[in-house]
Amino acid sequence: MDRRKSLKALALGTLGAGVLLEACSDADKKAADDKAAAQPASSIDRMKEEEAHYKKVTAETFFTPAELTTITLLGDIIIPKDEVSGSASEAKVPEWIEFIVKDMPEHQVPMRGGLRWLDLQCLRRYEKAFKDCTPQQQMEMVDEIAWPAKAKPEMAQGVAFFNLIRNLTVTGFYTSEIGVKDIGYKGNTPNKWNGVPDEVLKQYGLSYTEKEIKECASYT
Repeated sequence: MDRRKSLKALALGTLGAGVLLEACSDADKKAADDKAAAQPASSIDRMKEEEAHYKKVTAETFFTPAELTTITLLGDIIIPKDEVSGSASEAKVPEWIEFIVKDMPEHQVPMRGGLRWLDLQCLRRYEKAFKDCTPQQQMEMVDEIAWPAKAKPEMAQGVAFFNLIRNLTVTGFYTSEIGVKDIGYKGNTPNKWNGVPDEVLKQYGLSYTEKEIKECASYT
């Protein structure tokens, strides 16, 4: 089973991580708030209370631009663009994760703490944050936390963080338009029933009458 098929089998899970993080700087907050203010209003038909909740959540900004860059890089490592479909970032997974951590605040400390843990590891190894590392360095770091059974004990915090962001990425991707098309889900689309296949009818010694073929079944 390839990675994309394996990812389809994952379900959204919640994980805890005992990593605390200092607040992001005022400059980062302002830049992120300006970006949020520029987003167009939703055109989805919602109930009044749902619309009020949506406006409240989207009026706030949680991740800094630097954090969103790291989330985007990790998402595209987890689900890269291939011949089947687009990448996680093309499916707007980072924006979805930004929304979900505000809608489900229990993810905030594990996510922000994990992002800081990842940057600290990269600073010790490569003297730069994850987002500024080379693709090879980024993969070296990811390989140490992406496989729980193979990870070293001292990587436990990173493993918990990567499990969380992988679950969020997969959930965001496969509930997006791109992800739904990737799965091949058609939804409640009308179709045409052509009757029981002729070879199945013959197997049980049955057949349609001329009237049934004319009115109920068609093999064309």
